[in-house]
Amino acid sequence: MAFSLCSTFSPHPSTTRPTNTRKTRTSLIIRCGPRNNRGPLVKGRVLSTEAIQAVQSLKRAHRGDQSKLNDVLSETLTRLIKADLIAAFNELRRQDHADLALKVFSVVRTENWYQTNLGIYADLVLALGKKGMMEDIDRLILDLEREGTIPCDDKGLGRLVKALITTERRESTVRIYNLMKRSGWGSTFPSYNYVANVLSKGLRRLGEETIAEEIDAEFGWSCGRLGEYEVLKDLKCKTNASM
Repeated sequence: MAFSLCSTFSPHPSTTRPTNTRKTRTSLIIRCGPRNNRGPLVKGRVLSTEAIQAVQSLKRAHRGDQSKLNDVLSETLTRLIKADLIAAFNELRRQDHADLALKVFSVVRTENWYQTNLGIYADLVLALGKKGMMEDIDRLILDLEREGTIPCDDKGLGRLVKALITTERRESTVRIYNLMKRSGWGSTFPSYNYVANVLSKGLRRLGEETIAEEIDAEFGWSCGRLGEYEVLKDLKCKTNASM
């Protein structure tokens, strides 16, 4: 029996690839930031764990039972190393807690390693002035005056003088000027024209004309009249030499 097998194979239907269509991805950009002008406490290089805990303890005591605040100052802050104590002070000042920063600074001044830093005084004066704590500024300068002398460095001294003039503390500015003279500023130390200029203009604005004239006579810097002073000084030297 003849058997014939006829197999017909139909090719698979060709699969048509979909045309490449470029899909446009839309992304939603969300920007997150602090809810106020002050960022969060930063742990690491800026603030250590100990400094953060000290700041938070002070703020809790300040908001709650005020009698516990002195306990925090005496027990917590005195255990901090120098870097953490300064960091806690700067952080409180940054967060506009000038009253707490002032209390921390009082602890800083009792440490054995403390040396007068006029730049810190300038920062604290501006922070206190921003909060309207003008009497605290005057007490701070009185405490500085009791130290006897101050470092007559151009940078820190200039910042402190500008801070006092900005906050319009006339008597405190005069105290600093007297303290500068007592510390040898203008005789032992070189005459700093920048500080003399700031003092002269600031004291005039605060109504202390006599002291401003005294500064002008000693340093020859009165509202940009340095060139005129130098000419007169040169003529005086030539006259004395001819005699």
